[in-house]
Amino acid sequence: MPVALYALAAGAFGIGVTEFVIMGLLLEVSYDLEVSVPAAGMLISGYALGVVVGAPVLTVFTANWNRKHLLTGLMMIFIVGNAACALAPTYGLLMAARVLTALTHGTYFGVGSVFAADLVGRDRRASAIAIMFTGLTLATILGVPAGTWLGQQFGWRMTFWAVTAIGVAALVTLILLVPSDRSPLTQSGWKADLKAVSRTPVLLGFLTTILGFAGVFALFTYIAPMLTQVSAFADSAVSPILLVFGGGLVSGNLLGGKLADIRLKMALIGSMAALAMMLVIMTIGFQNRIAAVVLTGLLGATGFATVPPLQSWVMSQVIDAGESLASSLNIAAFNLGNALGAWAGGIVIAQGPGLEALPLVAAVFPAFAILVALTAFALERRSDLCSHPSRQAIH
Repeated sequence: MPVALYALAAGAFGIGVTEFVIMGLLLEVSYDLEVSVPAAGMLISGYALGVVVGAPVLTVFTANWNRKHLLTGLMMIFIVGNAACALAPTYGLLMAARVLTALTHGTYFGVGSVFAADLVGRDRRASAIAIMFTGLTLATILGVPAGTWLGQQFGWRMTFWAVTAIGVAALVTLILLVPSDRSPLTQSGWKADLKAVSRTPVLLGFLTTILGFAGVFALFTYIAPMLTQVSAFADSAVSPILLVFGGGLVSGNLLGGKLADIRLKMALIGSMAALAMMLVIMTIGFQNRIAAVVLTGLLGATGFATVPPLQSWVMSQVIDAGESLASSLNIAAFNLGNALGAWAGGIVIAQGPGLEALPLVAAVFPAFAILVALTAFALERRSDLCSHPSRQAIH
């Protein structure tokens, strides 16, 4: 694989750390800025909103930029945003800085996915995307625990200074290792791009992504109480078990990329089915401690095995126009899925059947995602037959 892919992964690592590390520092932030813990938790929601808004807006408004300049520009904004987080004297300014940083997220992963796929042959596109997303999975395993520890020992602001330094290192890596790219982000113009991404199969692809990742985060958001209250682990055991989850993320992401390169549609449906099945098994399996640890790792593997097929499928629908925009919008869809899953899981716990039923309810989301994906495949095939009457005669 080209070394430039690992430069893209370095940027993904920094962005992944800054997105998730705040989860482990809510108490420190709330105490220092004199706000409630739920108010501090809104910093997570504010970031997600920034991703959803920033992905399409920045991608459209930077359509005439070449991709290397755009990626390095996004990393500069990332550096400034995290430095502003570290310096923010008030909660409002911290929220503003978080939203500024989040604006880079969707476009970086969206454009980076297209760039990564273009660096290799068509038969290795999904694997190239998976390598870039490995930076995000490694952020979950290494960056977030390290950032949380750093913030707890030296103050939460030190964590954001460390992330700023990671951004500087990623910027230098991008400048040195990513090849020059003189072509603009889109060759067809933003109107053609919008038309391309508004096609029904593409919109169904976005919905598949939202539903699939809602299933992952409906459970993962509440994995700590699942482990302590259902599996009866001590609080101190949660962090080591989450390392197992992180290992599953990395292996599942890379495996999903390889399978998607072989049979894209089968990889998408198969990974969703595996995720749904794993969530159903967890309903019973979490009653046993050993099974709970194994299943936590498999949840990470099956959950992130869906990422390369989902991203590749959406991109495959808009190769002629709108590929970068569709890719960025799909990153926004992942974040919407995260928010939907966390919200649904909270309702199940607070107003529904309770914590023990959470895996079974979470399994409903990927099950519906499979139905949506199959509908998208059928529409794609119908469109292909209409565009090529000779094939219709053969069929």
